[in-house]
Amino acid sequence: MNLPLSTDYAAAESEPRDELPTGPEWQYEPKWDGFRCLAFRDGDEVDLRSKAGKPLARYFPDVADALRSLRARRFVLDGEIVIPVDGSLSFEELQLRLHPAESRVRKLAAVHPATLVAFDLLLGARGGVLVDRPLRERRAKLQAFADQFFAERVALSPVTDDAEQARAWLEQGEKGLDGVMAKRLDLPYLSGERTGMVKIKNVRTADCVVGGFRYAQKERVVGSLLLGLYDEVGKLNHVGFCSSISRGERKELTERLEALRGGEGFSGAAPGGESRWTRMSDRSTEWEPLLTELVVEVSYDHFTGGRFRHGTGFVRWRPDKAPEQCTYAQLGTAGRESLRLLGV
Repeated sequence: MNLPLSTDYAAAESEPRDELPTGPEWQYEPKWDGFRCLAFRDGDEVDLRSKAGKPLARYFPDVADALRSLRARRFVLDGEIVIPVDGSLSFEELQLRLHPAESRVRKLAAVHPATLVAFDLLLGARGGVLVDRPLRERRAKLQAFADQFFAERVALSPVTDDAEQARAWLEQGEKGLDGVMAKRLDLPYLSGERTGMVKIKNVRTADCVVGGFRYAQKERVVGSLLLGLYDEVGKLNHVGFCSSISRGERKELTERLEALRGGEGFSGAAPGGESRWTRMSDRSTEWEPLLTELVVEVSYDHFTGGRFRHGTGFVRWRPDKAPEQCTYAQLGTAGRESLRLLGV
């Protein structure tokens, strides 16, 4: 490519915060649950790069084709690749795309095509480099670019300068938004830096049944709690784990859990067997099923594909809650609000 910005150009980074910054210098956007992507086009050449600089076009040929179909021949966009499936955004479908076989990737793309959600313009259609211009100007140019060129599978991320609207997006976390991004309107695009861009993630909690546990690797104390939720037919399904247990509590908790051994544990989907990930981490796949009597409240950042995406945080025990009350219904319908904002 013969662009002023090369494909090894680093994306701007963000710093996590617990509170939403406010003031006239801030702009707010939804935080999308997808793959960060810098999209480069120079004539017929299109390249997609991850935040780490890895090539993505071979995994998302549908996005590359969509960008190639635009009338603008030269541009660089910063955005997020998402895949809508049945009214939600599916992170699992994104992960499935990372497949070595081109035929498999093309088949997946035909069934569930991806969308690039753009939130910044780094190089305009006339070849002008915009990274030194403040975000206020770049956003105006992105809006004009989108009005003139955007087509199916290339969407413009919503934006607001209203902190109350941003808080409303945060409150809609159970509906699929991953949080809110706050960006300084007066700053240029700071490649590779964590200045002037803040992410505030949704903090959510759920009550789960402890269906089993794993011992720690190096000592005979609990290493992690295995969490379950009941489905509509009364089956307890494994949905994730919690290992954020203080060292001082582990011995007493281990004795409490060992007294409950011998139960059925998970009557539905159970913890899986060995995988390449467990082999790489040397993590034991053995677990102890329990009588389903304990309920724990945990915090989590995202629930998708029937599981907590990452490990959860321990909040408190819930002796006041019956295990049968721990169902999927408390998690709401993920993804609906994010798609409504995109209009797809």
